[in-house]
Amino acid sequence: MKEDVRDEWFVASLGRTLIWARLRVREAGTAEVLDSDGNTLPYDSEDSARAALFDAEFVAFDGLDEEDALARGFSLDEISPPRADSDEALRGLMVQSLGGRA
Repeated sequence: MKEDVRDEWFVASLGRTLIWARLRVREAGTAEVLDSDGNTLPYDSEDSARAALFDAEFVAFDGLDEEDALARGFSLDEISPPRADSDEALRGLMVQSLGGRA
């Protein structure tokens, strides 16, 4: 039987570079964060994982509105969380350069 997990995406920006992190909440209440280096960081709870992400200046992607996104230097129309078939394949997609503005 497959474990019930819930994934949420978080994003931080540094200039025109986006850094993604995935929060995965496991059925048992523990959590893990896949960071931009491809490391999986374990946490004893969803709250402690969220606190670590917020301390690192990440924001919940689902919680962003266009005004918040523009204040961070990007538009919601130009970004979406990375997608891949495996965590290994995600590793190269966790940092995105948005390029310059004309």
